[in-house]
Amino acid sequence: MKTIIKNGRVIDPSQMTDRVADIVVEDGMIKAVTEPSGAAGSAADDADEIIDATGMWVVPGLIDTHVHFREPGLEYKEEIRTGCLAAAAGGFTAVCTMPNTKPFVDSVETVEYIKEREAAANGVKLLQSACITVGQKGTEIVDMEALKAAGVYGFSEDGRSVDDIKVMREAMKRAKSLDMPILDHTEEKALLDAGACMNRGKFSDMLGLTGIPAEAEELTAARDILLAKETGCRLHLQHISTLGSLDIIKAAKSWGIRVTAETAPHYFALSDGDITVRDGDAADGTYHCVETPSGMKADTHKKMNPPLRTKRDRYAMITALIDGTIDTIATDHAPHSAEEKSKPFDQAPFGIIGLETSFAVSHTELVKKGFINPMRLIALMSTNAARILGYDGGTLRVGARADITVIDPEEEWTVNAEDFKSKGRNTPFEGMKLTGRVRLTMADGNVIYRKE
Repeated sequence: MKTIIKNGRVIDPSQMTDRVADIVVEDGMIKAVTEPSGAAGSAADDADEIIDATGMWVVPGLIDTHVHFREPGLEYKEEIRTGCLAAAAGGFTAVCTMPNTKPFVDSVETVEYIKEREAAANGVKLLQSACITVGQKGTEIVDMEALKAAGVYGFSEDGRSVDDIKVMREAMKRAKSLDMPILDHTEEKALLDAGACMNRGKFSDMLGLTGIPAEAEELTAARDILLAKETGCRLHLQHISTLGSLDIIKAAKSWGIRVTAETAPHYFALSDGDITVRDGDAADGTYHCVETPSGMKADTHKKMNPPLRTKRDRYAMITALIDGTIDTIATDHAPHSAEEKSKPFDQAPFGIIGLETSFAVSHTELVKKGFINPMRLIALMSTNAARILGYDGGTLRVGARADITVIDPEEEWTVNAEDFKSKGRNTPFEGMKLTGRVRLTMADGNVIYRKE
């Protein structure tokens, strides 16, 4: 099978390439990147398919360092099949799946089950992570050697932190010996009051809800960075949300500690004031806009952990994406059912979906507003993630696997969750007008998504 993607703007941070070119794909590999040959079909009579990408970006397949596909055990929220469909629609060819399923991914048997389900999906690669401790109980460290041999890409206790500092230090030592990253959810539970469900500040006071302090994230981030300094472990901090965490990360990098960090589109596009549902909002009255103790309404589709922070934190995230303090944009894609998100705000589960909006929100908020250029955006959404996970993707080099995403950077569209491939509908971006849309996703040379 030979495919030629013609006349696209090829943007590849792995080679610092940004030029109009043709890409020749054959037998699942990138065979050539050549000067553009003009009108589609004029110089490609032997191609099985010609894809005219005039006016489009052609970039390495996007890679997400943080998703929840819920299977095994929670298939009513999402299945591996539907998660992969959502990923492809969002331009992703590889995603790092979190281990807090039922059962937890803490054994080789569960990893093998997930691989079987992945093989039956659409070609999106699952870069599976495994738990740090057995059953995420925080006491007994998993068999990291066996899990690495089974093909996992890192170890994470996502959904919680490892509270015992000695257990975490030993886990980092073992991960270091295997050259595997620790993917770190940073949250000090001792600082959380019962029912804490949104950022602590004026808006939690206004709604009468118990707040989550920024220090809960920052304290564990600082602790684990210091453990990484001691052990030499590769530490990747997940879903960073506060200015204080960014200051700590920046200092750690200046000290030469092997730390990387991710944030998510909601942390640089929204803030805690957006949780409040105001009179006249389109969302007012829908099932996920629930009354709070103050009598005001709040949107449970904007409830996640860590929570939306202040505008100051939001602007700090943008600065960190510009200056390199943040290495990658992840979604923390976390589907829930409509019934779960219709509960009172303090009882509704944390989590939102994001795979099908991630590129467009990031492009709209960061590139269209002039904060970063396209090269930086693709590095944040593909090349850097591959490096962090030790995955051989994020590149359009000749000889590389043909994982390619084609994007229309100027298409305007409005988010409508009913159009999503994911089972989840819990997006915080419903009704938002965005610019930039994935038109085609190719994995191993096969088209796995095509926008009609």
